[in-house]
Amino acid sequence: MITIGETMVSLCPDGAGPLSYGKNFSMHIAGAESNMAIGLQKLGHVTTFVSRLGKDEFGRFIRRMILAEGGKTECREDDQHSTGIMFKENLNADETRVHYYRKGSAASFMEPEDVKEEWIKEAAVLHLTGITPLLSESCRKTVTYAISLAQKNGVKISFDPNIRLKLWGDKDYEELIAGILYQAHIVMLGVEEAEKLFGLTEKEEIEKHIFSHGVCEYLAIKDGDKGAYVTDGSSPYFIPPFECKSIDPIGAGDAFNAGFLAGILEGKSLKECGAMGGICGAYATQTIGDIEGYMDRETLERKLQDKPDIMR
Repeated sequence: MITIGETMVSLCPDGAGPLSYGKNFSMHIAGAESNMAIGLQKLGHVTTFVSRLGKDEFGRFIRRMILAEGGKTECREDDQHSTGIMFKENLNADETRVHYYRKGSAASFMEPEDVKEEWIKEAAVLHLTGITPLLSESCRKTVTYAISLAQKNGVKISFDPNIRLKLWGDKDYEELIAGILYQAHIVMLGVEEAEKLFGLTEKEEIEKHIFSHGVCEYLAIKDGDKGAYVTDGSSPYFIPPFECKSIDPIGAGDAFNAGFLAGILEGKSLKECGAMGGICGAYATQTIGDIEGYMDRETLERKLQDKPDIMR
């Protein structure tokens, strides 16, 4: 798989409450596309992450983190712009607020020339989100170019709208995001995102709409702790929520995507793909940080077979 997008350093507080009370922070990696690459790599699939990183210590940290998980990076080093940063604010056990410092980041200066046709041609799937095309006009052109290369070379496209209203501001990007979604063969989105894009909340209606537009072959509708709904347009399955002790929900959707896509790449049944996504998503919420709770293959197989972990 190849994925193109933004990645940032995430600074996570060591306790709950407003940041104005001066928390200590630990440094992590965050970003929907890099999360996806790491999640899929940990499940045994070769991944390549494409972006721009600042020529700074944060950029070196991110590159090292991705490589440490076994992924491949094709990230141009930008000595004119810095790596983006985000801060998490844990207000209480159920509410996490995110503060972004990404304006003018290296990733926002990605250009089509940063993407090589041979990288996409060699991949089974190109994964994109609705975040990257909103970072800048050059990022939008980069995404459009990547899609054209995938279509030219018969590479499947995977897409998660990943709507971030802070990034939208007062602009309406519904048409842009929907336009990319209709070109994707694998679509993974949340119920609230479907409502925002299409004005639909019933899963069957969302399914009907997406499969009647574009080229979708697999659809996963994520509904948080209520589970998920997966379908190929003819055989829908409800995936019940996997029991877990949630600490930090951020990154769970990307973990679901990694598990779901891993199943598709392996030719698993649709129900198995959904179960893989559900377990990976739930497991990701049990640690602080986006990727620290992402499952390796051995752990996923144990959970799929309902075998207990051996701790001692």
